[in-house]
Amino acid sequence: MPGEAVTLQLGHYAGCVGAHWWGLQAAALRSPGEHNELRAAALLRSARGPGGTESPEPRLVALELKGGVGALRADGADTEPPVSWDGAVADCRERGRAPRDTGSRRGDAAGDAKGNAGAAGPGSSPAGSQDAPSPRLWSDYLSVNLHPQSLYVIRQYLHDGDCGCLEGFGQGESLLQDPACVEELEDRLHFFVEECDYLQGFQVLCDLHNGFSGVGARVTELLHDEYARKGILTWGLTPVLAAVGDPQKSFCRLMNTALGIAHLSRHSSLFCPLSLNGSLGLRPEPPVTFPYIKYNASLSYHSSAVLAAALDTLTAPYRLCSSQASMLHLADSLTFSGRKVVAAWAALPLPALAGSALPDVLGAHRDVPWQLLSSCKERKFSSCFAQSAVLRGLCQEQGSSRERESPEQVLQQYLHTQFPGAFSTAHVLRQPCPTRAPFPQFFSPLLSPRGFLGDRARGSSPAAVGSVPVLAALQSCPALRALLSGLARELRPRRWGSSCTAGLELDDVQEALEELRSLAQCYETETGTGAAADGSQDEADSD
Repeated sequence: MPGEAVTLQLGHYAGCVGAHWWGLQAAALRSPGEHNELRAAALLRSARGPGGTESPEPRLVALELKGGVGALRADGADTEPPVSWDGAVADCRERGRAPRDTGSRRGDAAGDAKGNAGAAGPGSSPAGSQDAPSPRLWSDYLSVNLHPQSLYVIRQYLHDGDCGCLEGFGQGESLLQDPACVEELEDRLHFFVEECDYLQGFQVLCDLHNGFSGVGARVTELLHDEYARKGILTWGLTPVLAAVGDPQKSFCRLMNTALGIAHLSRHSSLFCPLSLNGSLGLRPEPPVTFPYIKYNASLSYHSSAVLAAALDTLTAPYRLCSSQASMLHLADSLTFSGRKVVAAWAALPLPALAGSALPDVLGAHRDVPWQLLSSCKERKFSSCFAQSAVLRGLCQEQGSSRERESPEQVLQQYLHTQFPGAFSTAHVLRQPCPTRAPFPQFFSPLLSPRGFLGDRARGSSPAAVGSVPVLAALQSCPALRALLSGLARELRPRRWGSSCTAGLELDDVQEALEELRSLAQCYETETGTGAAADGSQDEADSD
């Protein structure tokens, strides 16, 4: 058995993604009549709830700022009875009790998506809703209990406000230079590590756009030094950004992102940037769109749900009951030749008619029908060095009796056809991705309650979409060259401001930018793929 993992959740947007992700895992455990193919014990621990009943708790250490959690005390316990989201969402919306996330708070989305069918602009409502308000904090829709050791509130900084916020990379690094802070973190970490039968590694969910990138740099360094033989998979998270913002704040965010990627990839087995932004530069491009989802790009509640569904699928290889693969195996299969950074792709949902055979579903698309979730600017690529793909939710009916091939063989052959020469691994689950509340109902009316395409749209009051089929992959691909080199180029020294570099040494910054440039070179190909994209970004930067 590969063993268990401990998750570290660093920052508020990381909390938004985490809250949805823990909800998806708990929902899978509660699904009636479904065999759970994913090992719950990989990420969840069993705890006694009210009345002595067992309830799942994440094996989690979450760092949050003062004011960043609502109904949770600093010890992780609820200040009031946990809200039951099953069937209660409509009541909350009718009464208007759930406060609206306006996207105006620091670190939240405020980007617009004019002309995008799959990403509504600020103030818009997803298809099928009646201007429903959304939760304001991730604790508002956290549907699992947390252990008292899980939540660590950093009281030196505020979650929201015009001052006193954790804005810069250097501030985040300095936090983890405080012996008391390090001791507090290590005590919580050791508690969860020591209860594991066999620790396979750590998952780190970390905000990239604010000072938590510096916190993450220190945390991953600590993990690397103390647990050198364990897997460390780090996910750098960024909410949808405003198309036009304050130049100084935009540059500070860029500095945090670039230094975060350099440091987090240095101390991780694998690093993956996850975001619905079209790019992460000073002038972010419009957010990613999806054919059968209309999400409000200004709501962290919406964008984080999409990323959580992708994350739940991407991490399946080391959580499968039927697999002996570990976190380190997954990382090693993707990060050879120095390529520590990978990109994420997802078709959410994968377009499919109920009852269609798997070869027909995959063969219906000339290109893989997924979207890039790593802000690499260009969104369609036909090459990669290595990939780990997971397909879920299609195998109930979709066998391959004509070919007498297993679903894994069908997917493997499809990947070989689409990406010849790449090292590919394929996993197929019968279990779909659960999307019951508190997951937002932002799906197209063309989808059935099981997430399949129908012959006609659902009625004016359609039933909720309770699950969807998903195809997702982690790829080591040439697209990452433009992302990495572009960040380093935009941070040329003449643009540095004192507020952004507080607590940073010039030599350390230069070293990190050189690391980004060296990383970028690992993604060059013989045909020059990536170099062309990099050149186009040069032109844009010189405007």
